[in-house]
Amino acid sequence: MESSSKGLLTQVTQFWNLLDDLAESNPESYEKFIQQQLKEGKQLCAAPEPQLCLQTRILKPKEKILFINLCQWKRIPAPQSATHPVPLSVGRPEDMSETSDVYTVIDVAYHPDVLQAAEKDQVKKDQLIRMAMKCIEEKLQFTLSNSYHVTKFRIKGSVHRMKQNLMGIQTDPTDLREKMRKVPKDEVSSKTRCLIEEISSTEIEVEMKRPAYELKIVADQNEKPLKIELKVELPGINSVSLCDLSVSEDDLLIEVSEYRLHLNLPESVDTEMTTAKFIKEKATLIVTMPLVSGRSPSHPSLPTI
Repeated sequence: MESSSKGLLTQVTQFWNLLDDLAESNPESYEKFIQQQLKEGKQLCAAPEPQLCLQTRILKPKEKILFINLCQWKRIPAPQSATHPVPLSVGRPEDMSETSDVYTVIDVAYHPDVLQAAEKDQVKKDQLIRMAMKCIEEKLQFTLSNSYHVTKFRIKGSVHRMKQNLMGIQTDPTDLREKMRKVPKDEVSSKTRCLIEEISSTEIEVEMKRPAYELKIVADQNEKPLKIELKVELPGINSVSLCDLSVSEDDLLIEVSEYRLHLNLPESVDTEMTTAKFIKEKATLIVTMPLVSGRSPSHPSLPTI
């Protein structure tokens, strides 16, 4: 342990000597280096900020209202490119109550650029929301409702609580200073490293693709609507056994590998008569959903065949 400490001290001394040499030989490069380190340090210490709040439901293990706070946080890395996974961080669930209503709040953070890019693109925004919900299900072993809505308020609960949850540290500067006074100086660096590891362990990378699809209402010779037919292209999938299909009277969810497709159906369908088949040669899933009898289409803009 002693030799390890001496080796570390030697490396630190060499580093400072290099900085001193750089300051003398190339003051401009030295200043740029210091500014870059200050910028990165500021980003590392930046606190998450609320962006928007969603309301949905936890179905399992216990049914409950769920609020998801989507936050922007510079500490979360931005995606390397449009084809790379999107990093995110999920906080621990917290149960709260207002009068007799009990609900759960979960905080999820993305890099600011990710949320800003989706601000004016409803498809991208829905994808980010679905990523967050999928991540919550996988990490916390929850089953969530497929439906959600964006609330009028930006955050459920206080900003102070959200910061504590995601950052995992006491955000009150006074309390933090008191704690630091009680920590021996030689323990500060090791505790900082531990904290960073704990935060980074909550960062999860998820890449969800929305597959290409075609949705049609099929009518008979008298133009009476009979059924909804959905064709979904799933490149790389070679078996129907890999597809997880869930159909309710008014919506549909398909999950397979990196693909996820959730659709609100234009008409109520008969779930018991719904069928699905997979065309292996075309990697296409075809779902046929007969309409509930006695209903007429309320969306005439949808093509019929």
